[in-house]
Amino acid sequence: MFQVTTLDISNPPRKEDGSIDYEQDFFGKQTSLTVSGQLEGELGATALGKIYTFGPTFRAENSNTPRHLAEFWMVEPEMAFYDLDSLTALEEEFIKYCIRWALNNCMDDLQFLNKMVDNDLIMRLQGVVNTSFVRLPYTEGIQILEEAVKNGHKFEFPVFWGVDLASEHERYLVEEHFKKPVIMVDYPKDIKAFYMKQNDDGKTVQGTDVLFPQIGEIIGGSVREESYNKLMNRINELNIPMKDMWWYLDTRRYGSCPHAGFGLGFERLMLFITGMANIRDVIPFPRTPNTAEF
Repeated sequence: MFQVTTLDISNPPRKEDGSIDYEQDFFGKQTSLTVSGQLEGELGATALGKIYTFGPTFRAENSNTPRHLAEFWMVEPEMAFYDLDSLTALEEEFIKYCIRWALNNCMDDLQFLNKMVDNDLIMRLQGVVNTSFVRLPYTEGIQILEEAVKNGHKFEFPVFWGVDLASEHERYLVEEHFKKPVIMVDYPKDIKAFYMKQNDDGKTVQGTDVLFPQIGEIIGGSVREESYNKLMNRINELNIPMKDMWWYLDTRRYGSCPHAGFGLGFERLMLFITGMANIRDVIPFPRTPNTAEF
């Protein structure tokens, strides 16, 4: 996470034990930029039914690839009374709407990009709009990948149940096996966030990732765990500080409702729609830890 401070970082004030005295900071404590407004969005959804946020987001891991930015923009809808089926249906409908809008309103630009950047661009966009996305349980996806390895396919990263899939695994499923977008569901709980609704098997959660050709994951979402006790147990299992979670738990303390949501990286959508190879070409002010490469 990116830490923010108003202190003089070359000579910060210190306590008697030598540690930095963040009480003198503007925020009164050590503070970082958020990777998502989702948890706050859940409050809005449980009050109003359906909401969305759209704003800057800051990456929480050290990822330096043509698909990652240090700062990016994300659309994050949250919906009350949505289950896994209605969530995946909305994810598919949402992304098809965006692509269809671009085809109907920006064809001159797309024809230029089709000629100058990617000769298959328009055909690929039309293909996504006109096809049904595959719903694929994680366990079945792993079996497909393991079978591919047995048949001689080479992956850089190993494949086994419980692994967090790499981009090469996602793209194999989308581009070579199914040849259409895939919505993967029911991930192992140990590789997903604490707030995802747990399945009855005790091993998996109702998380979803929409996987696209060329770029891999374009949407990540889940049904949210509405059970106070299950959420409390998961927070304790992961040793998440309760001082940061009390307000979130209060939304379940006296009862809640089934709800779900997802986040779509806007620049990844633009990357797909334009056919560009590097995500830094579709954001006005790309920020990465190393700006020398520009």
